[in-house]
Amino acid sequence: MGVRTAIAGNTGVVAVLCAVGAAIAFSLNDVGIKFLSGDYALHEIVLGRSIVGLLFTLFFFVPFAGGWSALKTRRPLLHLGRGLAVVCANLIFFAGLATLPLADAVAVFFVSPLIITGLSVIMLGEKVGPRRWAAVFVGLAGVAVVMRPGTAAFTLPALFPLVAALFYALLHMMTRRLGRTDSAAAMAFYVQATFVVISILTGLAIGDGKFSGTGDPTLEFLVRPWIWPHPEDVMIILAIGLASAMGGFMIAAAYKLAEAATVAPFEYVAMPCSILWGVLVFGDWPDVIAWLGILMIIGSGIFVIFREHQTGQEIAAEQPMPRNR
Repeated sequence: MGVRTAIAGNTGVVAVLCAVGAAIAFSLNDVGIKFLSGDYALHEIVLGRSIVGLLFTLFFFVPFAGGWSALKTRRPLLHLGRGLAVVCANLIFFAGLATLPLADAVAVFFVSPLIITGLSVIMLGEKVGPRRWAAVFVGLAGVAVVMRPGTAAFTLPALFPLVAALFYALLHMMTRRLGRTDSAAAMAFYVQATFVVISILTGLAIGDGKFSGTGDPTLEFLVRPWIWPHPEDVMIILAIGLASAMGGFMIAAAYKLAEAATVAPFEYVAMPCSILWGVLVFGDWPDVIAWLGILMIIGSGIFVIFREHQTGQEIAAEQPMPRNR
């Protein structure tokens, strides 16, 4: 009995370390993309990142899942819908990074577990008690505090992380259905493949920069012409791809080794990481109002996770939270 307890304890520690490692990897992905946002088109960066992620999935993740047979699926349309949802979530979130402070964008996106809780009532018929509804409303109020609508600090890109969180919540609904029949390797592969295809098609359509010259940093990030990256930037793009792929692998391992209620709170390590990178790399330090909103969002999200575990319902964040960043 003591041996089993020791093994379970060690497994829990490894799961937590994997979750923390994944959060750090995803935060490095975010800061890398924000760092490159002033020089390259978003779809060009995402293409390079996704090619690295796809190769990592094929040659590392797929063998661990049992080989090529793990990629077989009878639900290609659901995979396509899921892939488009995660592409929209990522691209909209990354577009916001061009002008938003890193910590603000990440904090608003972390409202996604709360949106998932609300959508689970509408789409899956699940029951949500008054405590979790209260947490949802507190979290949404925290989003309003960070975004500050009606003030000079509010801009349209401030809505992007919130819209991205909504797409991530829709992604989660489809993941719940696919997870009953398809492997995690298949889901990772089709997501990365969707990124590659969408990025190539976007590059062919607007990669010549015919819509550039708007003067708006967010729009320029979306329509800027493709250019051959500098050698140093190539290394950053490769690092972004590796960070994203490693983060996906580690978070999947964490959720396999331990319960979601154990793992999910440690994904919020991405929040202090984003604050740290924002200060060190971009000189952005959250003010008092931003800190208040951040604490409201994180506190309500963690409360929902623990409350769902206590009531024996499926954890809203049971699938990896950081959206294949």
